[in-house]
Order: sequence, then C-alpha cells, then structure tokens
Amino acid sequence: MVCCMCSRSVQILSRQLKLSQLRVFHIAMDTVPPAASGVRSASSFLFDKAFVNGQWVTAKSGSVYQITNPSTGKTIGSVPDMNADDTQQAIEKANAAFLRWRETTAKERSLILRKWFDLTNQNKLELAKLLTAENGKPLKEAIGEINYAAGFIEWYAEEARRVYGDVIPPTAASKRMLVLKQPIGVAGMITPWNFPSAMITRKACAAIAAGCTVVLKPAEDTPFSALAMCQLAKEAGLPDGVLNVVTSSRDNAPSVGNTLCASPIIKKISFTGSTVTGKILLQQSASTVKKVSLELGGNAPFIVFDSADIEAAVQGTMVSKFRCSGQTCVCANKILVQEGVYERYVARLAEVMKQELRVGDGFDDSTTQGPLINSKAVDKVESIVEDAKKLGAGLLYGGKRSDKGENFFEPTLLSNVTVEMRCAKEEIFGPVAAVIKFKTEEEAVAIANSSNSGLAGYFYSQNLSQIWRVAEKLEVGLCGVNDGLISAIEAPFGGVKESGLGREGSKYGIDDYLEIKYVCIGGL
Repeated sequence: MVCCMCSRSVQILSRQLKLSQLRVFHIAMDTVPPAASGVRSASSFLFDKAFVNGQWVTAKSGSVYQITNPSTGKTIGSVPDMNADDTQQAIEKANAAFLRWRETTAKERSLILRKWFDLTNQNKLELAKLLTAENGKPLKEAIGEINYAAGFIEWYAEEARRVYGDVIPPTAASKRMLVLKQPIGVAGMITPWNFPSAMITRKACAAIAAGCTVVLKPAEDTPFSALAMCQLAKEAGLPDGVLNVVTSSRDNAPSVGNTLCASPIIKKISFTGSTVTGKILLQQSASTVKKVSLELGGNAPFIVFDSADIEAAVQGTMVSKFRCSGQTCVCANKILVQEGVYERYVARLAEVMKQELRVGDGFDDSTTQGPLINSKAVDKVESIVEDAKKLGAGLLYGGKRSDKGENFFEPTLLSNVTVEMRCAKEEIFGPVAAVIKFKTEEEAVAIANSSNSGLAGYFYSQNLSQIWRVAEKLEVGLCGVNDGLISAIEAPFGGVKESGLGREGSKYGIDDYLEIKYVCIGGL
C-alpha cells in the first residue's frame, strides 16, 4: 500500500459540485492537467443509490443516511439505508446471475476484469479524490490505494485463466479419476473503511474471476468508493447481478450481516474488520456451514535488535506505524527495542517524526497525517495515551487532540512503555508509537507472541542466524524482516490465531472461491 507522489502540487479549492440526482457534494478539487479522453470528474463517480442487479436502487423503506468528510465534518452526500429485506433481494439477484456467470469461460471473465482494470487506471485521480473525501487519508495515499486496488483487478484477470484441475493415476484400467475446480456460488462480503477500494477488489475480483457472484456491504463510513467501482465494472461489461453492493448505516449493519451469514444461498462469507465482529459472523455462518474467510484485528510487534541498522529501522517504523494515520490492521503496534540501541532509536524516531509528519486535510499536499475516521476513534486513542501516561510512560512527542479539527489526533511517541499498558495489549488504530525496552531475543519473542492476535510482525536485524530464528518463531501470518511495508498483490495476506482464517491476494486468494470435485469415470 505504497503512497504515490503527485506529479504536480495540489491547490486546495472549496467549491460545490451539483449532481443531477444528488444534493450538494462538498469536496476539495485540485489543479491537474487536462483530463484525458474518457476521464471524468470526481463528482461523476458519486452515486446516491445502491447497486443491485446492474441497477441503481433505493432502499425499499426509502430511508437514507448521510456520509460526512471526517476532515471537515461536511456532508458529502447520502446513500440508501438498506435492511435485511433489501439484502435478501440482492442475494436472489446474485443467485440468478450465478447460474449464468458460472457458465462463462475463464477467458471471458479475464477480459472483463482486464477492461475494469484499464478503466480504473484511466480514472485513478478522480477515484482517489472521492476516497480522500469520505475517508480523510492524504490524497497521495489515496492514489496509492487506487493503484493497489487496480492491481488486484489485474492480478485476478490473469489468475482467472490459471485455475487448474488434476488427473489422478487410476486404481484400475477401467477407470479415469479427475479433480475439477468449480465456483463455490454466491459470496457475501463485508469490507472496511480504512481501505475502501483495495479491500473490495482484493475480495470481489477473486470471486468474480473464479466464476462466483457477489453481494457486498461496504463500511457505513465509506460507501462511495464501493459504488464508484460498481460503475466501472458495469462499463467494463460485467453482467448484471454479478457484483451487487448493499449500503447500510451502523444501525442496520447487524441485520444485513446476519442475512448474509444465515442465507442458504450464500456459500461463502469474506469479512475484514474487528475480531469481535468476525467472531459473531463466524457463529452466524455455522448454521449453514459456510466457507468463511476472516481478516481481523492485529497487534503487530515491531522489534529492533541491537544489530539493526537504526536508520533503516526508524524509516521502517515511519511507514509501518503512520500510514493511514495508524489506522491499518498491519500497523506497528508495540515497538520493542533492545536496550543497547534503545536511546539512539527513540531519539532518532522523535527527530524524524517532527521532520516528516504533518497533520491536516487530506487535500493539502503537505499533509501526511489525515483525520481519524470519526470522533469515537479519537476518544479511544486519547484514552490509550492517557492510560500509558498514568502508568508511567514518557511522552516525547504529541499526545493530544490536534487543533485541526475534532477527528484529528497528533502523532505521538511514548517511551518507557510496559506490557501492562493498554497501548501494548490493545490494537491502537491511531498515530501512536509505543516503545518498549527489552534485554534478550527470547524476551522480545515472548512479548511479541503474547497477544491473541497474529496478523503481521516486523523485526530489524543484521544477524543472519537471528533472522532465521525470529522469522520462524514469530506467530504471525505476515512477517517483515528489515522491511516495514510488506503488503503486495502477489503475496498472501492473512493471519493466525484470532487474526483470522484464510488468505487473500496472491495465487492462493482465488482458492476460497472454488470447490474441489472428484470425478471417477468407470466402465471404460
């Protein structure tokens, strides 16, 4: 999820864009080169309806809810507040579409996905503006996410044509034994707000490539990025009913999720979000014995050994900890630094934070730290920092709400953190670097593995023997060695322990949407 730099500086303007079927949309627009052929404005991707069976639809109740920009607090627009009945209708449409979509060839599916990829690339800046408006992350990071999202579309356009079965040596001359891989059916998906475009394509494009259809509920805070992707998929030629997006407020989210999980039509659930919610969805899916993949919370250890390149470790900390203002499930959470380099590391990290981190609106080109997603997120981060201070942590930088707005929190550096503090035990999900001193390798590994979570882990060392030992001992699904930014389209993404089930991305990501069928032909 790399952050790409814009080729031209961003000039922030405040203007109101009037849409034909939408209320006023407040978004900062930047000065860019003349649009290429086929490229639209950001406002043309703002849809105030859900997307079911290839049509823009409202909730049966007529209810809507508003989406606000977390940076400014202004209303961007509204979307349907759909419920269980609306979701059931989307499931039925997706099932009807599946009966047709599963009969298409891998090449046909691949060509459609490739066209979707091309359209996403053509409109990446406008999609990024929309993402920044509803999520708050800096525009440079938003562009990086759109690149990442497009990459998953491209990847699964290629993987669609690489789903192979097997021929098994028969047990008798009169038999032939085959293994077929077939699409599992309709997939239900629930995606998060922190990467509202990339998490959709990572899930939905794997399913679509396999021959499945999708009913997806985006996070209530960031539905517009999902709906924009629907428009591009439709333009790419994706048949009606293959991709369906149901929007709902926080109040209706539990009923929508339960409908997806309990439906006998839905054969697969894919969820990215909190561990608490993931456990509920897993329980709800048990009655129909669904295949479930879960990408849940993390508490990523970031270990710096005495042998580490300190400058590299600090830069790795910056990219791992402060991307998306610390709101990623693979962010460095508890930073463990060996006593021999502790003072040097902390001093250098404080210096770099002061030099490089700038809090502000995502449309300001100098901003590196946007807002947190909402005021509840700020409350949580503030309480975690106060807990650490109360228990004896040193505050070296930041530590309080920012004057930029109610959803902003200053990048914060805490020293002398202990394992009893909340910042070491809980997923912070905010721009707080909490540094713990340790003595031995065994101690660091024990602290790192003490969590029930096991998503990502990082460590810095120049000792080859130590690198092998620690890489094998860390109880995580993703391990970064001398690298703080390890997510890649080509690599599997997922955790162990209570961080989830299954893997997304890579060649393994399509497997969860396929059933294996053994065929034995006798009497030959």
